[in-house]
Amino acid sequence: EREALIKDSIWEHLKFLSKRKSDNAVKSAQATFYKFKNYCNKSKLERLDQVNITVLNGFIEFLDCSAKTKKNHMGFIKRWLDQAVMEDILPKNPAFYVTLPRVVPMDLHRLLTDEDLDIIFKDSEPWGSYYSFLLHTGLRAGDVSLLCRENIDLEKGCIVSLVRKSRRIHEFPLDDKLRAHIPPDMRPRQPLFPQLYATNEKLLNQNLSKPRKHMQQLLAVASRPKATLHSFRHTFNTKLRDLGMSIEDRRVLLSHATSSVTKIYTHPNLEVAKELINKL
Repeated sequence: EREALIKDSIWEHLKFLSKRKSDNAVKSAQATFYKFKNYCNKSKLERLDQVNITVLNGFIEFLDCSAKTKKNHMGFIKRWLDQAVMEDILPKNPAFYVTLPRVVPMDLHRLLTDEDLDIIFKDSEPWGSYYSFLLHTGLRAGDVSLLCRENIDLEKGCIVSLVRKSRRIHEFPLDDKLRAHIPPDMRPRQPLFPQLYATNEKLLNQNLSKPRKHMQQLLAVASRPKATLHSFRHTFNTKLRDLGMSIEDRRVLLSHATSSVTKIYTHPNLEVAKELINKL
């Protein structure tokens, strides 16, 4: 009968993941197993066959995090133990029988009210221009962060940019208010928001945490519900709906629509949308 130590089994599993998963996935798994090994050390557990339902339920209670994060941690544990079962180290996976806490849905990407927007823009620096672009373009936070001067066509009054989710080039109306946020002496390849710009996805997400946390702190101080940078996109969509823009035009404008053409939002709807966006 094969006997395996918890620490050795985890190490082998992480090596396995490193060959097949992204760096972000491996680092998330490492964070989970770091906490699990701490729990095992406190509980004086060394062997893999000691990991049972009681142990895993105890680990859930040991974790000091949200219900959703506990569920994510248990996902890594389950996949690790699945591997042990496939290698005939364990007869069955006890993670299947763990009782997870109930995840209460939260409307994190909620709509921003006029009160919220007043609070955010009253003390928005150094992210005021960035927030303005989010609110008046409806672009996703990462796509706005990657905008360069060459993406702005001032003569035509539009933004021409790659939307990463659709993997296509889209045209978006440029709100007249946003022109003031574009310095006249910018070089074509110069990012509009150099403090956020990053082509590496992990670094980009780290950069985005700065304006997100700033906004959330402003709302928290004012005792307003939590929101995210994506809330600007929902607010943009809702305000255009209230101004009378059709759902079809809003879907295309928000780059929801699927199209085989390169630029999917062009005249005449571009001009109609520009008029409505200037009323926001």
